[in-house]
Amino acid sequence: MRPGTRSPYERALGSRVTQLHPVLQSYFAAIPADSVGIGEGVFERFGTERWWLRPLLAWLARRHVIVPGMHRQVPFRIENRTVAGHQTAARTLELESGTWTMVDAVSLSESGRVVDVLGEPALVEADFDVAAVDGGLSLKSRAVAVRLGPVRLPVPMVIRPVISLSERFDAEVALQKVSLTVDVPALGRVYEYHGSFTYRIEEEA
Repeated sequence: MRPGTRSPYERALGSRVTQLHPVLQSYFAAIPADSVGIGEGVFERFGTERWWLRPLLAWLARRHVIVPGMHRQVPFRIENRTVAGHQTAARTLELESGTWTMVDAVSLSESGRVVDVLGEPALVEADFDVAAVDGGLSLKSRAVAVRLGPVRLPVPMVIRPVISLSERFDAEVALQKVSLTVDVPALGRVYEYHGSFTYRIEEEA
């Protein structure tokens, strides 16, 4: 497959992509033109117990990054597309307060790391190391920055959050499992989500 037709994840992993479970190989591959990848499932937990973060998270929610509060058993739908070499995702959650969507776009940096830009308009940027572990995909952030229009502000290491994400396929229940945690120095866990879903690729209507 030509480099231009591979997803950022495939390019970051290189030959290691074959170490992923076949379901995950499909999930992290480039999506054909005029098609969309659709996942449907439930987040068992989504959010944070840190009530004092609510004002900041309420603002981030309006930018489609993360939401305040801890939510449980949340139905969700994800739509993935490959656009100009970027892997885009829109995760729509059915919260108690109504429907909310988190958006992001993934690309590959010159250093070979996956770069995830969250928000609409773009607000948070995180660079990740990528690894294949026991058939699953593991991401761990190495740098985080805030985008304010044309200005990019790196987050200093002393307060930089560490974002860890794991995706795996559970063959016993035929579900894809996703888990994300966000930890901040001296504060500990400030955000997380854990869920499971099924996934398919369909032609766009």
